[in-house]
Amino acid sequence: MFRAIAIRDSQDEDLPRLADLWVASWREAMPEIDFSARRPWFCAHMQALKASGAAIFCAYDGANRLIGFATLDPVSGYLDQIAVAPDAKGSGAAMLLLNEARRRAPIGLELDVNQDNGRAVRFYEREGFEKCAEGVNPRSGLKTWRLRWTKGA
Repeated sequence: MFRAIAIRDSQDEDLPRLADLWVASWREAMPEIDFSARRPWFCAHMQALKASGAAIFCAYDGANRLIGFATLDPVSGYLDQIAVAPDAKGSGAAMLLLNEARRRAPIGLELDVNQDNGRAVRFYEREGFEKCAEGVNPRSGLKTWRLRWTKGA
């Protein structure tokens, strides 16, 4: 268990560690997909998000180790990424990142989640997100849910 988790905005030099964490997190969630091969896409995607004004914020444990991150378009409330290191699952990092996203987009949030990522779907549903649409991930071809959280709903 982690004693203290701090949330801080990402810096440019964090990108390699963010990519490492993203690969590890997704490798655990969907081992049948080669996320290492998708690392270049992720790095370009993160740079594009940052250039478009997205907020990228990170969770650090008490030893100042990156254990999670999230990306958010604060205008639309679209939560593009939440990733937590496999050994930090259950630490509260995902909840802190989600609460930071709620703080930064107080009217509401939307996100897409793979339908077969049961852990993530259950987490978001526990946190008051509701299914509002169904789709397909253009990269993997997997079915997704569009989830929405609205303040006060």
